[in-house]
Amino acid sequence: MAAFVGALKKLSICLILWLNTPPFLQGGSDYYEFKYPFIKRASSFWASSSSFSSSNTDEASYDYIIVGGGTAGCPLAATLSQNFSVLVLERGGVPFSNVNVSFLSNFHIALADTSPTSASQPFVSTDGVINARARVLGGGTCINAGFYTRANSGFIRRVGWDERLVNESYPWVEKQIIHQPKLAQWQGAFKDSLLDVGVSPYNGFTYDHIHGTKVGGTLFDRFGRRHTAAELLASVNPKMLTVLVYATVQKVLFDQTGRRPRAMGVIFKDENGNQHQAFLTNNRRSEVILSCGAIGTPQMLMLSGIGPKAELDKLNISMVLRNEFVGKGMADNPMNSVFVPTNRPVEQSLIQTVGITKMGVYIESSSGFGQSQDSIRCHHGILSAEIGQLSTIPPKQRTPEAIQAFIKRKRDLPHEAFKGGFILEKIARPISTGHLNLVNTNIDDNPSVTFNYFHHPHDLQQCVDGIRMAAKVIQSKHFTNFTRCDKPTVEKLLNMSVKANINFIPKHTNDTKSLEQFCKDTVITIWHYHGGCHVGKVVDPDLKVLGTNRLRIVDGSTFNESPGTNPQGTVLMMGRYMGVKILRRRLGKAAHV
Repeated sequence: MAAFVGALKKLSICLILWLNTPPFLQGGSDYYEFKYPFIKRASSFWASSSSFSSSNTDEASYDYIIVGGGTAGCPLAATLSQNFSVLVLERGGVPFSNVNVSFLSNFHIALADTSPTSASQPFVSTDGVINARARVLGGGTCINAGFYTRANSGFIRRVGWDERLVNESYPWVEKQIIHQPKLAQWQGAFKDSLLDVGVSPYNGFTYDHIHGTKVGGTLFDRFGRRHTAAELLASVNPKMLTVLVYATVQKVLFDQTGRRPRAMGVIFKDENGNQHQAFLTNNRRSEVILSCGAIGTPQMLMLSGIGPKAELDKLNISMVLRNEFVGKGMADNPMNSVFVPTNRPVEQSLIQTVGITKMGVYIESSSGFGQSQDSIRCHHGILSAEIGQLSTIPPKQRTPEAIQAFIKRKRDLPHEAFKGGFILEKIARPISTGHLNLVNTNIDDNPSVTFNYFHHPHDLQQCVDGIRMAAKVIQSKHFTNFTRCDKPTVEKLLNMSVKANINFIPKHTNDTKSLEQFCKDTVITIWHYHGGCHVGKVVDPDLKVLGTNRLRIVDGSTFNESPGTNPQGTVLMMGRYMGVKILRRRLGKAAHV
């Protein structure tokens, strides 16, 4: 009888989950094709490149062509389509029927998938840190840890945005896809520990960026389902929008007969490798808008002939406009982690609670992404070599012997060790910057990226301060009571972290003695890279590309810093903000936005 009741309970839970699951996950792709009829495969584009000429008619053209249907591109398209014809060209597929994207429990699997059609495309910076970029409609909102927060007010002032419009644009996003998390027990213990070590006051649940400890929003609903930027397309004018997936833009086309290069359209290839061209209308206010992200947008500009002379010359790219700043000032917020052991099982949790300190570092935490035997050998969630998080050894030094030694060391770790989690320390505004360079002219290949982690001594000192605080958090009575572990020494914590911090980097004997060395040897990424197309150097304050007409950039490549503890909220807002701004300038009150 007890077994029957247990089975009945499980069946009831499954039924409740199924009934609360969106139809697009119940029934595959049919639902999204019904709800989003404007989303089509690139091969369906009606005209081949041979059908176009420079004298294209308005019938075959668009008011706006958005390159990249990601975190900024989707809200931008949804907004512009209220009044104008919009074409979105996204190189990846749709997220709706991809269970690895849709569920929190599969977060690490989506990042571990390195197949050519994966939602995540790995890349390795020249620093040796493995990273990832999105390749899916919805962009980074499909593969990230889901945490949502607004930018600090200082960031908004520094970029010169209209604060009133900013405060209208954030809620537009939040009402559609953001949720208040059900706080995991781990995150509750983390919250109490932060307060215990002085990261105060407690600001409760809030989207605002305020010093102290807070619980932020999340893309995951109470059933652990992810809601992405792609769902913002539900608010479009469907008659005015076309979204092509598996549409890889290769370059922007320009009319160079005038005083300034004038964007005319783009060349893109479909999923079968066939090339197409799409054009803007002849209206002077029509635009190609690049929303390819901090890696893709500088790369796209250079492949289109806008960039440093030496960079274009080395690959025989015809120069449209010389700009030595394209690809410069690349930055990534370095992150380091401290492993937290536990003698009790913990549920999976991604970032829900954050400590916003006054010393320029943010403290976050994740737990429970290593509880199965398969996970021990394959994945460690947010801190996994397999998902492209943890290697700081240059590729040339990744010998087969080093890799095998790493695999053995990983398998020898006790299963209980991965029932715990990690305290993450991220530098808010790194001074160290790097650069992006083309490797070849193939848009499918990653460019070469250098971030120069800890190149500036101030960044390194901030990391040291952050690690010290992370250790204090773990030593707090709230965490030791929760984990049922004795209060560990800092050296023991660092020793466990070096071993659990799975990468191929040769360990130094003083890793647990020197916090500076620990920071350098265990640096990872949290995917908050930005820059490469800065305001005043590549774009003007309205994000129009300097020296051109009808070309604009709307994404994080224009940022000098990563906004807030996690940037996705501000990038989502940015898409809406710029869309409204463009409509109001073009139509005034008639825009009705």
